[in-house]
Amino acid sequence: MHSMIEFISGILISKTPAHAVVETNGVGYLLNISLNTFDALSGKSSIKLLTHFAVREDAHVLYGFITEAERSMFRSLISVSGIGPASAIAALSTLKPSELQSAILAGDVDGLKKIKGIGAKSAQRIIVDLRGKMESGDPIFEFFNESGNTIRSEALRALRNLGFDPRKAQKVVDDILEMSDESMRIEDLIKQSLKSL
Repeated sequence: MHSMIEFISGILISKTPAHAVVETNGVGYLLNISLNTFDALSGKSSIKLLTHFAVREDAHVLYGFITEAERSMFRSLISVSGIGPASAIAALSTLKPSELQSAILAGDVDGLKKIKGIGAKSAQRIIVDLRGKMESGDPIFEFFNESGNTIRSEALRALRNLGFDPRKAQKVVDDILEMSDESMRIEDLIKQSLKSL
């Protein structure tokens, strides 16, 4: 499900609340963005946006996100049946990723219904599909806890990409971090985790 383009960094040529054009090496990329990302771009000229590349029958569309939390929430939302990229962008334009997570965990159907294009049925489906993943500490939702512990989430992402079970990986990584000192390097953390997985 990962796209072939991971991020785009370059000069911000133009932006509207829905799109940004970023020029990199003489190519201008049009990215669909949320209001959340639009706000974060104000006053910036060189930018880096994480991307999600969607291939539809009628179009290839690039979506741009200012943070990993935002991109993850977008990908989680579009994994829910009946929620397309437009609704996911509308959700991220209405609420921040952490607010969306709170609404989902609280089962707040009314809060989610405020999002353009999301009715009661879709809101319930989002809650049913995503609440369990969030409660079980799925590493996708790692960085919402703003713990600033990036080495932990980076290691978990690497292990998940290598195909390890996220829950097992999380336990192993946490155990190693508990016993190690603060200055552990990410490479060492991943190597030690691989020995235990």
